[in-house]
Amino acid sequence: MFESCAELVAEYADVETRLADPAVHGDQAAARRLGRRFAELGPVVAAYREWLAACADLQAAEELAGADPDFAAEAELQERRREAATERLTTLLLPRDPMDDKDVIVEIKAGEGGEESALFAGDLARMYMRYAERQGWAPQVIDSVESDLGGFKGISIAMKAKGVPEPGRAPFARLKFEGGVHRVQRVPVTESQGRIHTSAAGVLVLPEAEEVDVVIDPNDLRIDVYRSSGPGGQSVNTTDSAVRITHLPTGVVVSCQNEKSQLQNKDSAMRILRARLLAEAQEQAAREASDARRSQVRTVDRSERIRTYNFPENRISDHRVGFKAYNLDQVLDGELDAVIDACVEADQASRLTESPA
Repeated sequence: MFESCAELVAEYADVETRLADPAVHGDQAAARRLGRRFAELGPVVAAYREWLAACADLQAAEELAGADPDFAAEAELQERRREAATERLTTLLLPRDPMDDKDVIVEIKAGEGGEESALFAGDLARMYMRYAERQGWAPQVIDSVESDLGGFKGISIAMKAKGVPEPGRAPFARLKFEGGVHRVQRVPVTESQGRIHTSAAGVLVLPEAEEVDVVIDPNDLRIDVYRSSGPGGQSVNTTDSAVRITHLPTGVVVSCQNEKSQLQNKDSAMRILRARLLAEAQEQAAREASDARRSQVRTVDRSERIRTYNFPENRISDHRVGFKAYNLDQVLDGELDAVIDACVEADQASRLTESPA
C-alpha cells in the first residue's frame, strides 16, 4: 500500500535541494515550476510520514495490549489515528487535475431575463471578486460590456494567486466547479407589481494559459479594430481602440474594449483567446479518452443549471450536490467556501469510488 510514496519523498528532497541552488533562480519559469511541485509534494510527504508514524505506534500499542489488557484502549486510539491518516493520504494521492495550479479567467454573460439578468451578472461578478480578495488573489477586470442599469451584458475577470498557493487552493482548483448556468429568483428593480421573476446568467471558468501552453500561429488570426461602445450603444471612445480577434481554425471570437489603448485591448483579448483554446483542447481530450471520467460535479455542458439564488428566502442551492444554505447575503459578499467545499468533497468522493483498490 502507498508504494509510490517513497519515490515522492525522494523527489521532494531533490526538489528542495534544487530550490536551494541560487543558479536555479536565474530561470524564473523553471523556479516557479519547482516551487509549485515543492508545494504540491509537501502535504503528501507530511501525510505519508504521519501514516508511517501511526502504523508504527499502532503496532507498538498492539504488542503492549497483547501483554497487558490495560493497553487495549491505546491500541484502539492508534487504530483510529491510522485510519484517519490512511484516508487523508489516499485522498492526496488521487490523480490531480493538471490545471489545478493555474490562475483563472472567469467569464460571466447575461442570459434570459433582459436587464434583470444583466444586473444578476453584475452581482455574480462582485461575488467572485470579493471571494478572490478574501483568498488573497488579485482580481482584474479585463473586459466588460455594461448594461443601461449598471449591470453587465458580459464581463471577463482574471484572478491571479500571489506566490505559490497550497495544493487545492489555486484559483482554478477553487473555482472550476462554478461553470454553468446560475439562476436567480427575486423581485427585479424593474418590476412595479412586486412579482418574483426568474432569470439566469452563464459562468465560464477558464484556466489561464501561458504562452507555452498554447501556441498560436499569427497567420491563424484575423484582427479587427473598432470604436468602443458603452450602455445603450453610445460611443465612449473616439478612436478605434476596441479589438476583435478571430481564431480562424476554430472560429473562436474574442472582443475587448475596456482599455483606451488598442495594444492593451489586444493583449487582453489574446489572454482570453489562449484560455479558451486551452479549455477546448482539454475538453476535446476528455471526450476522446476511452477512460475519460464524467465527474458528477463538473461536466462540459455549459448549459447545465447548477445553482439557484433565491432572494426572498435568502437561500442558495447547488443542484449537483444537494447543498443548501440560508445565508445568500453572505455568499454574495464573497463567503463562497462552504458551497465550493461541498463541490470539491463530492468530486473527491466520486474519484475515490472510481479509484482502483
